[in-house]
Amino acid sequence: MTSRIAAICLMALLAGCGQGLSIGSPVADADTPVDSDILRSRGGIQDNNPTTIGEALRAGRNQERIVAVNKYLWSASIEVLDFLPIQSVDPFTGVIITGYGTPPGGGTAYRATVLIDDPALDARSLNVALQTRNGRAASASAVRAVEDAILTRARQLRIGADSL
Repeated sequence: MTSRIAAICLMALLAGCGQGLSIGSPVADADTPVDSDILRSRGGIQDNNPTTIGEALRAGRNQERIVAVNKYLWSASIEVLDFLPIQSVDPFTGVIITGYGTPPGGGTAYRATVLIDDPALDARSLNVALQTRNGRAASASAVRAVEDAILTRARQLRIGADSL
């Protein structure tokens, strides 16, 4: 669990160097057909697969990595964490980073890092890390409550979109 949180924090740090939200973001619908040659593995990462060392060296600097992000999980994350000030969003990597804020009715201030790394509307697509002001990771029950709230809201958004 600690290595998972460390990986999420590292990704969040790297995502902070990104260009942020822009028009034409790769937020995907769970029903959007996915080309298996383009989106590899569970993470839905898109890249060119070099076949020789020379191709790998030439493509290394210009290679882009794009993660297809589920639009319902993305919107639900923004809505559920609306009490936290957003510091950085990057739909190309699926990362949302917030500043510190206190949940309504709560006494502890948290900041959150959310990683959505798959186009599926699935619990495995969502990774949440919460940190308290003293720098410690939030309790597992607090993280679970936030994840459950995001997943519930994402399902509500999906049902609402289907009824339109």
